[in-house]
Order: sequence, then C-alpha cells, then structure tokens
Amino acid sequence: MFSTNTTTQKDIECLQPPSDGVSCLKFSPKALNYLVAGSWDHKVRCWEISNNQGIPKAMISHEAPILCTDWSGDGSKVFTGGCDNKVKCWNLQTNQMVQVAQHNAPVSNCFWIEESNVLVTSSWDKTIKYWDTRQQNPVLSVELSERIYAMDLLHPLLVAATADKKIYVYDLQNPQKEFKVIDSLLKHQTRCIACFPDKSGFALGSIEGRTSIQFLEEKTDPASFTFKCHRENENTIYSVNSISFALPYGTFATAGSDGGVNFWDKEQKQRLKQFPKCNQPISVGTFNKDATFYAYAASYDWSKGSQFFDPNAPNNIYVNVVGDGAKKGSRTLTNKRR
Repeated sequence: MFSTNTTTQKDIECLQPPSDGVSCLKFSPKALNYLVAGSWDHKVRCWEISNNQGIPKAMISHEAPILCTDWSGDGSKVFTGGCDNKVKCWNLQTNQMVQVAQHNAPVSNCFWIEESNVLVTSSWDKTIKYWDTRQQNPVLSVELSERIYAMDLLHPLLVAATADKKIYVYDLQNPQKEFKVIDSLLKHQTRCIACFPDKSGFALGSIEGRTSIQFLEEKTDPASFTFKCHRENENTIYSVNSISFALPYGTFATAGSDGGVNFWDKEQKQRLKQFPKCNQPISVGTFNKDATFYAYAASYDWSKGSQFFDPNAPNNIYVNVVGDGAKKGSRTLTNKRR
C-alpha cells in the first residue's frame, strides 16, 4: 500500500485529487496559477494555486477516460480529448461542456492555436485534424503513417511522434504538408515530445529511460544527442513519461516511472536539479508559462502492467515553486528521497 502523502519537500498539494490515474496537466495561459488535470476517472478538474494549497475551483465529467487537455487563449475554456474518440470544450464560466471534434480512435493530444483560432487534435486513428470549433467537420485532416503517441506545438512549429518511431515536423503556415519527417534517435517506443523554446528542434522521451535532443537542421555544434535519465542501472530502466520546457530559460524537466523529476540544461548537458523521489511513478509534469510553477502528478502509469495496479493508491498532484531550480547556471542537486 502506498502512503497517502509521499512529499517531504515544501511542494503545494492540490486538494481533492483524482480517484484514478492522472493523464494530463496544463496551466492557464492567462491566470498562471490555474491548473487543470484530466484523469482516468473520466473527470477534468481545475485548481487555483494559492496560499500554499491547490484549491479546487471546478470539475466536470467526460464519458470516458481523458488523455489530453488544453486551454483556450483567453483562459475561459478548456478542451479535453479521450478514449471516447471525442474532443469537448468546457466553458468555465457557464460550467457547460459541448463536443467540438471527433476521431475514429482515442484522442491522444489537443492544442488550441491562438494565432489562427483553430483547435488541432491527434489520434490513434493516425490522423491530425484541424477544427474551427463552430463547425462539425474538420477544416483539414492529415494522415500519418502510424498512431500518434505524442505531439507538441509552439507556433508555428508542430511536432508529432508516431508508433513507428517517426517524428513528423510541420510549419503551421503550411500544415497540409509535413516540413520534414525525422527518424527517432531512440530505439524503443516514444512516450513524450516537447518543442525547444527557440523552435530549432525537440526533446523526445521513450520507455527505455532515455531522452533525445534533436535539432531540425543538423549542425556540428550543437549536435543531436541522447542521454540516460530515468534509470538506476543498465537493468533497471524506467519510462520517461513527460518532458516540459521552462520557456523563459530554455531548460527542461523530465518526469519518469521511477518517481523522479529532473531539471536539465541541454546546452551545457548538465542536470540542474533532482527532486526527491516519490513512491509512485510521475505520470505527467508541466511548467506554467513563466516557469514560476512546475506541476507534477504522482500516479500509477501502467508501465508495469495491471498486476501492479493498486486501486487504493492515491493519485496526488503537487506544484513546485520553481525559484532558481530551472535557471541556467544553477548546479544544485538534491539527492534526498521521498
């Protein structure tokens, strides 16, 4: 049995957390202390991070487990996609939810593109679709080679990672045709992908406890490379479940099945900070826009299969007040364990 609270550092705990696995976290682009989470209990929840607590503000139910979420540009709405093949829009002011998109398989990712007022979604049906949410049909549908496991967007760059270990790169000025298709530097299944803040490339994480740093235009310096991160030794390997960049600094965080979170500087190829480990996997993590907060979920991620699932285990969400931990030049490492 897991303990109900495994944190020993002064991280903010979100009250009334999900009752099942946490699949996605996203901070509001406007109110930077508002956080939403989607989970396998079919619900999306919103908290306000205030007074050293995550205060529950709202909650609404989907028809199936939720896999992805994003905010509208003005922070008034939340988009959610999941295992019912649908994408819905939750109006936080009216507490109403309406369907705005449809796929033929579970929806793996959704992003609101503020520059064009369009919603982009990806799915295990091997398509990326673009939606004017006032219309029933997509304005554009693009078919890829395989199921889309991970996607990220930093306008005008969009990157999508597929089940056959390809990365499709798109310039959103011309989304009909891929700008480039790149082979992953990693040998095993992709779990997560994140655009560099300067849009020159992306970071990719996989189930093999390794992350790759890949540039769109290869140079001798800096060159693309891979590194081990969520491993104890060559035989004890954990999935890299989440990568998130601290946009003001260009540094990034990885979160893994080992219960660990690390902050990294890719230019210096150094780890900036190591969190004390949780007793559960970290299923997802994310920075807010100005990198003052880093939210992460201690929640079972199914990496060890159903036989290790404990229905009584908690699914906690914590928020770390970042301070100097994600800034370049910091070299402080903490090795305490939770």
